Amino acid sequence: MTAEALASLFPVAPRPAAEERLSSWLSRVAGIYGMSANALLAHFGTAEVSALTLEQGLSAEQGALIGVRVGLSAQTIDAMTFAALAPHARFLIAPSARYFCPRCAKTPAIGRKNAALPWTFWCSVHGVRLWARDKRPMQSFLPESVLERLDPLARRGAARLAAWAEDRDAVGETGAPTVPDLLRFLTASYRRPSPPSLAEQPRLSLEARRANHAFLTRPIARQALLVVAPEYNRFAPVLAKPVRPGLAALACGSLLQNYALAVGVARLTENPVEHAAAALAAADAEGETSLRRILESWPYATRRRIDVELRRLTDAKAARKPPRPRRLQRSSINYARVPQISARFVP
Repeated sequence: MTAEALASLFPVAPRPAAEERLSSWLSRVAGIYGMSANALLAHFGTAEVSALTLEQGLSAEQGALIGVRVGLSAQTIDAMTFAALAPHARFLIAPSARYFCPRCAKTPAIGRKNAALPWTFWCSVHGVRLWARDKRPMQSFLPESVLERLDPLARRGAARLAAWAEDRDAVGETGAPTVPDLLRFLTASYRRPSPPSLAEQPRLSLEARRANHAFLTRPIARQALLVVAPEYNRFAPVLAKPVRPGLAALACGSLLQNYALAVGVARLTENPVEHAAAALAAADAEGETSLRRILESWPYATRRRIDVELRRLTDAKAARKPPRPRRLQRSSINYARVPQISARFVP
């Protein structure tokens, strides 16, 4: 097939699906003509960049070159890119879908834009809850009753993450802790790493415990996320609890981890004083130093309120603490020499 004949067929290329990303659409068009997406881009005159690079930063000239060959406007081509994301957030775009939509799976060739972002927990087209990449639903990690309670928080946290990624985070512009500040706090250690507790360990026989000794004695990172999102601490598999520090936690996190991070971001956004003080109250000396180092970037007024709340929590804990039992001391009296006591009671 000549280049001229091939060019005449491009106007019948499939139209972009709802929320489809540019790399997905280019692959579908290229597949019709038995070529790769890179070969198709070379024919369009944009051979110097890949489809994944184009969808992160498409120039007007590149959009026009593609659009004129397929009968689409440059605006339609641009709508399939991640142009709305600020440069500081584009590293969070995954090359393929992060999670799994059971309905989108019926047309697996279509990749949605939102599916590449770590704060998307519901399909933007079908509205259903997304599954993990191994096709496990969220209900296999958290009970439905817990999800119903956390979903509003996850949605609010995801909305703030999306706003930060698009450089329109109104909350961070008011002097409150920014999204990177909150993620650094959530992923900071509040206690020294420790092996799984008895509550975290599965029920094992003595033989199985001996066989899994390395697992049972392996230190696990204890991050503030476990305090801010105790539901995650309770239900997440022990080895899946630690997340990477800061924004890397979102970039590399699993569905369950990013869901918990979104919940943590929402709680710290709505009540930073209470949750930060709770993490400090649960921290050991090393963890408190780590958390306070992170808090140095928070507004001074917020830090003062956190210290007041921490003193209140500490005083309340001390008030609830039962008094130590008095230690019985051996009497120095020789009862054998006390005449009022019968000799039969004294050996």
